[in-house]
Amino acid sequence: MMKVTLYSDGASRGNPGPGGYGTILQYTDRAGVLHEKEISEGFRETTNNRMELMGVIAGLEALLKPCSVDVWSDSQYVIKAFNDHWIDGWKKRGWKKADGKPVLNEELWKRLLLAAEPHEITWHWVKGHDGHPENERCDALATAAADALSSDEE
Repeated sequence: MMKVTLYSDGASRGNPGPGGYGTILQYTDRAGVLHEKEISEGFRETTNNRMELMGVIAGLEALLKPCSVDVWSDSQYVIKAFNDHWIDGWKKRGWKKADGKPVLNEELWKRLLLAAEPHEITWHWVKGHDGHPENERCDALATAAADALSSDEE
């Protein structure tokens, strides 16, 4: 099974407001050559959490066959949903949080679960804005995508 590292970040200028995500996929082939793909997209009206989710979704959806994936994100919202098993509780309660309120972004969570299904994923949190090169690059991709849309509307 191919081993892939996925780095992702989301940004929003206002919450809601123009936003974007940035994702980097990395794979080292048998010859030791690093292959890297960057993905980003902007949205006119979104939230930071939606962009954090979309970054991971876009990266996983770009994989054409089942992979072993290390997902790195500075979003506790995304990482804790899996590592702290929030998502299991949400599903068991019919997409309701422990307080009985609906889970926000349910359609994106379901899309993420579908995108994750064929893969073996390990979820990692990385501190944002702390000098981690790939996280900083994802942040730059995400904010550039958000800024391209916010400047269109001025």
